[in-house]
Amino acid sequence: MIRLGLRMALGTGRDALLRLAVIAAAVALGVGMLLATLAALNATGTQNARNGWLNTGRVPAQAQPGADPLWWRIGADGFQGKLVGRVDVAATGPHSPVPPGMPRLPGPGEFYASPAMAELLRDTPAAQLADRYPGTLAGIIGKAALPGPGSLVIVVGHRPDELAGQRDATEVTAITSSSPSSCSGPSCAVGTNDNGMKLVLSVVAAAMIFPVLVLIGTATRLSAAAREQRFAAMRLVGATPRQIAVVSTVESTVAAAAGVAVGFGLFAALRPLLVRVDFTRTPFYLSDLSLSAADIAVVAVGVPLAAAVSARLALRRVRISPLGVTRRTTPRPPRAYRLIPLVAGLVELACFIGHRPATSTGQVRAFLPGILVVLGGLVVAGPWLTMAGARLMAGRARRPAGLVAGRRLSDDPKAGFRAVSGLVLALCVTTTAVGIIDAIVHERGLPGVGKTVRDTVASDHRDFADGRTVGTAATPPDSVLAALRAVPGVGGVLVVHADPTGGDRRVPFSGGLVDCAQLAATPVYGACPPGARTASFTTGVDSYGLGDRGPWPSRWPAATTTPDELRALPVVQVAVTTDGSRAAVETARTLLARAYPADDPPYTVAEDRAAKSQALDSYRRLADVVIAVSFPIAGCSLAVAVAGGIGDRKRPFSLLRLTGVRLRTLRQVVLLESTVPLLAVAVVAIGTGFLAAQLFLKAQLDYALQPPGAGYYSMVAGGIAAALAVIGATLPLLKRVTGPENARNE
Repeated sequence: MIRLGLRMALGTGRDALLRLAVIAAAVALGVGMLLATLAALNATGTQNARNGWLNTGRVPAQAQPGADPLWWRIGADGFQGKLVGRVDVAATGPHSPVPPGMPRLPGPGEFYASPAMAELLRDTPAAQLADRYPGTLAGIIGKAALPGPGSLVIVVGHRPDELAGQRDATEVTAITSSSPSSCSGPSCAVGTNDNGMKLVLSVVAAAMIFPVLVLIGTATRLSAAAREQRFAAMRLVGATPRQIAVVSTVESTVAAAAGVAVGFGLFAALRPLLVRVDFTRTPFYLSDLSLSAADIAVVAVGVPLAAAVSARLALRRVRISPLGVTRRTTPRPPRAYRLIPLVAGLVELACFIGHRPATSTGQVRAFLPGILVVLGGLVVAGPWLTMAGARLMAGRARRPAGLVAGRRLSDDPKAGFRAVSGLVLALCVTTTAVGIIDAIVHERGLPGVGKTVRDTVASDHRDFADGRTVGTAATPPDSVLAALRAVPGVGGVLVVHADPTGGDRRVPFSGGLVDCAQLAATPVYGACPPGARTASFTTGVDSYGLGDRGPWPSRWPAATTTPDELRALPVVQVAVTTDGSRAAVETARTLLARAYPADDPPYTVAEDRAAKSQALDSYRRLADVVIAVSFPIAGCSLAVAVAGGIGDRKRPFSLLRLTGVRLRTLRQVVLLESTVPLLAVAVVAIGTGFLAAQLFLKAQLDYALQPPGAGYYSMVAGGIAAALAVIGATLPLLKRVTGPENARNE
């Protein structure tokens, strides 16, 4: 029977080969997308593991026996909006631990750089970058220590006495390999913190898998009616149900296996494109986008197995009786109990409101099943919702097309919903993603600032002790201030000093003093009252425009401190306004870094805000991926289902044409049979998506759902319009398949 199944799949004419090709193409698309999702999950974990060494000194590590202590200080530098990971080290003996990717530690006056960093140092004027890092290049950091091919990382060597006692410098006896998720501190921006990323990626994977499975199931049922007729004839001549099952399984498995093979090829073609998708602000290495043996086995075995199961379920009437196909009894209508799984999934999400698990793994286990049950419940409830919409349409029909479509949908709502199930799931997934992302952006998003503020270079020397802001640096020498002002493109230099008496104890970094002459050169940050020489200033030019700091006044209150007394107070921040040119920004940054080598590297306000919104940007990209993948897959499912449905119904449609029904009416019937389930279930899917988003937000983040913007409505309208266009594109098939020759019994 296996040989017969192969002959029927491959050697029964052009129609059989065309059906095989369509099924294989649909399966290939689904498998390619599924493999890309799994590879992205693997790549994120692999990349995150290579960031572990950057948390040395932040996360405890088991000491190496006999190791000499190593002085270690990590900082987040930058260049033109790109993150530069800087590590300063000083060995105290020959057995000090060595970070990965380097054969030895750099000595005083030496540094190791990543390939991208070495190239940048070579191509950039020294005054803009290299002067920040004393010494010469000793070697290139290997891949084992780099998150991605474009990572900018530099490890600078020092003498022990240069780092000992510096702020944020610590002695370590082992290099940490812990995930950045467990890191805490101001310099952890160098690594990739994936708190919440596992949860979001898991939900994304689940959201993408469902449309893929729908596409595969729809494709494997292609020409189901014709195959039922053929298998029923085989039953009448003596074939057993088991033999029929073997033949149908072989047919579907051959197509699915071919699709799986092509899908792996499609994934290989997609890999070079996937490396450009930077979920973590750092593109992947191509080798990171790999599949585990378990991934390959699950896809290679699971997809053909799912196709075989789908084929057997599709032909269950043939197994019952060889006359089951020709009798065409109306199946039992779906019952309201189909809504139970959908409600159960929403209840599961609601149960975690006020009881959110503390760990990322616990959150995945808590929320992922609920999301899966909601999506599965929508598929289960779809036929009942389709039947309700069809009966409503049939009861209100005033034209033959509406009556015929309504009655046909009422008789077999499962088939009607099956055609639009992929698009309905895409709408639900998209709505959930947009609802969650919009709420997070509303709660965590940063307000926009003007260009002058964005291009300000800031050197931070703040600390918070005893309820007040304290400074950790001395006033920069006049030579440094003069050099900064002399840089082409620099507008002014503002030195903010710690106010020993001012500041709001409830708000960290809230008290400072400035020289009015310097403030006059940086008017974007306000002005002093007439006649004042110094003013009280809210510290932190990087907090400009943030609501939690309060409104920024156009004039700051006058202070009693004189400019000479001001110079004796410790500095909390130095801000340099620029025109945004690379030369001005990077030269100012280099001068500040050389003036304060023991403190955190300078940064621009734009970089600071980008770092604060890094997670939001990643989530936005993930939502875009879900939308970009779900809708095309759903459109393919719809096209395959509608075209296959027309082919399966060619005989009844041919009979209707012979009785005088116009082709235009039949086209209206097909359009209504696809549109009614789409609109009826889409309303529920969109509502379910918003409700699931609200329950997730309340349980996970204690946020409230926000009204979607115009972009969401445009996207939904565009998706539905595209679906109608896909349906319309299949209507010309009616004329070809409803000729008189198709009305006879075969």
